[in-house]
Parts: sequence; structure tokens; C-alpha cells
Amino acid sequence: MVYSCLMAVDRDHVLRSAAALLTRRATATMDEVARAAGISRATLHRQFAGRDALVRALESLGIAECEAALDAARLDEGPARDAVHRLVREIEPAAGLLAFLYTENQLFEGDGQNTGWTRIDDRIAALFRRGQESGEFRIDLTPAWLTEALYGLLASAAWAVSEGRVAAKDFTRMTVELLLGGALRRDEPRRDEPRHDEPRREES
Repeated sequence: MVYSCLMAVDRDHVLRSAAALLTRRATATMDEVARAAGISRATLHRQFAGRDALVRALESLGIAECEAALDAARLDEGPARDAVHRLVREIEPAAGLLAFLYTENQLFEGDGQNTGWTRIDDRIAALFRRGQESGEFRIDLTPAWLTEALYGLLASAAWAVSEGRVAAKDFTRMTVELLLGGALRRDEPRRDEPRHDEPRREES
């Protein structure tokens, strides 16, 4: 029993070491992953047969951390815009891993796609739909598109932080401000739309 617990701890350490490395250098080799985890390549291969197996394990870790963030964000409480802010804040620690997984196209293709992503998509889309129904968010942007936009912003912010182009302390504020800047419903017309009290220009 003690031996099994130690193996479980070692596996978690290897996964988190791999996640920390791959979020900085997505092309890192298995040898580099092993060195980052402080183990031999042979030991790494005993736990993960190859890169694909490692990435699949990282996917499960990413899904678990994302779902934990969704729970902690209390998406059904209060104004939807506040829930979005809580979600980005809670998911920030896992954003680097999610950014790496975002680039692994094989995870989102074929019959082997993890249903965990669908559960996450559905919960986030439901938040945006709630915001539309309450009049907070624009209804001309679908919940599915707003969900994809959130993923893209999270990944971009994570990359910018890892490369030192953005301060880590600004992650949540920048992501939320940019997302809600486009998603919030506004009563005033956009600049490219004529005001109701302005005549339209006649085309010559």
C-alpha cells in the first residue's frame, strides 16, 4: 500500500514537471521532460509509453483542473459578468497547461476526443447564455463563440506571461477586460452604425 502511494505521488510530480516544462517549451523532448522531473528516460517511459501517452495524461490533468476552477468560480451566482471574472481568476493557475493543450490538435479530432472538454464547453456556454438572458451580454454573439473567444484569450495571455511580455499580475484583468469589452451589451450604437436621429447618406 505504501509503495502504491509513493508511485502515485511520483506520477503526479512527473506530470506537473512535464506541464511546467511544456507550457514554456511545447517542443520539449521526452529526454528533457525526464530531466525536468529529475528521473531517467527509462523511468519516464515506464509511466508513459511515449509523448502521446504523456500528452493524454496531461489532458486529463488539465480537464480536472479546469472543472475544479469552474466549481470554485460559482458560475450560477450573481451577475454573469462577475462570474466571468471569477472564472478567469480561478483558471489562471492552469492557463499555461490549457494553452499547451490548445495546440495539440490530435486531442480534439476523431472518436477519441475526451468528453471532458464537452462538459467544460457546456458549462461555460451556459454562463454566457445566462448573461444574455439577463441582458448583460450581447445576443448577436453566440455562447459557443464567446466560449471559444475565452479559450483563445486565456491561451494568448498565458503565452504572453510565459514569454515575459505581460506581467503575471495583469493576467486576469487583461483577459476579462478584453473579453467583456466585446461581449457586454451596450445601448449606444457602434461607430459604424448611424444614429436613429442622423439621416443616412444618399449614394450618388
